[in-house]
Amino acid sequence: MARKSSFAPFVAPDTRVLILGTLPGERSLAEQRYYAHPQNKFWHLVGKAIGKDLQSLDYEARIAALRAAKIGLWDTIASARREGSLDTAIREIAHNPLAELAASLPALRAVAFNGVKSAAIGMRLLANSGVALLPLPSSSPANASIRLADKEKLWGALADFLA
Repeated sequence: MARKSSFAPFVAPDTRVLILGTLPGERSLAEQRYYAHPQNKFWHLVGKAIGKDLQSLDYEARIAALRAAKIGLWDTIASARREGSLDTAIREIAHNPLAELAASLPALRAVAFNGVKSAAIGMRLLANSGVALLPLPSSSPANASIRLADKEKLWGALADFLA
């Protein structure tokens, strides 16, 4: 089983909301882009929260829209062994230095977790960070137990921290 690593954090000094996944999936790793799988609803959900249609944009424009909205991206896991893309297959985890990153972002108001595993790891590592911690339902196509409309409502809470 191959060891896989997260990307560098996508943040700026004015980042207000940091969204943390667990570890990029196979498609994202192959393309070296956050949330590259076309069935992943991440871009749709974040777009709804900021009032922009991100799905219709190319990757560079999506990233620019996140930066303009003061949203950052990273993952809770720095590296791990995993066969395929499912979080349940992740083994031998090394965590990213989340508390250090959060402390380096003076405008940070909230950290949102994209899915159960991300929240389980990140909420523990950021418990004393002083920012709001928001567990959200996974945007992954593997998470079909929650309707898209319900995910949109929950992810919409991001907007409260961006104004």
